[in-house]
Amino acid sequence: MAKKDKQDNKTNAMRILDTAGIPYEHQAYECGEFIDGAATADHLGLPHEQVFKTLVTVAPDQQHYVFVIPIDDELDLKKCARSVGAKSVTMIHVKELFPLTGYVRGGCTSIGMKKPFVTRVDESAQLFDRIYISAGRIGCQICLAPDDLLTVAYKAEYADLTR
Repeated sequence: MAKKDKQDNKTNAMRILDTAGIPYEHQAYECGEFIDGAATADHLGLPHEQVFKTLVTVAPDQQHYVFVIPIDDELDLKKCARSVGAKSVTMIHVKELFPLTGYVRGGCTSIGMKKPFVTRVDESAQLFDRIYISAGRIGCQICLAPDDLLTVAYKAEYADLTR
């Protein structure tokens, strides 16, 4: 029974990493509702520059793109559009996030979305052996090698994405 309970605590992102044989660590914390990435990093005692957030955008042709950037940074939408070959991109509305990705605000990850969306990870991730991202649920973070994130996220590449 304990094994089943342990498996039930895994998120879809963790199951995908397990299936791919990618090593990761996860940290859970008490959190009933959305808190921003900076508050999460502070709560867990993590360095801000190693904690990344996942943002979803849409282009004029209705193609969606996923961008993974440091929590304290802001997207440069022009750089993001160039990185995926789009004319422009804009952030999606929060109310669209769950129906589109299967994830909620504060628990969104580029691993295992409902549909595969082209993903770009900020090039600053390459400065670290390990980065922290959402595990796909509020209150749970994954620590993994940035190159491993590129392996499991859809058509993921590094790019200059922030201001």
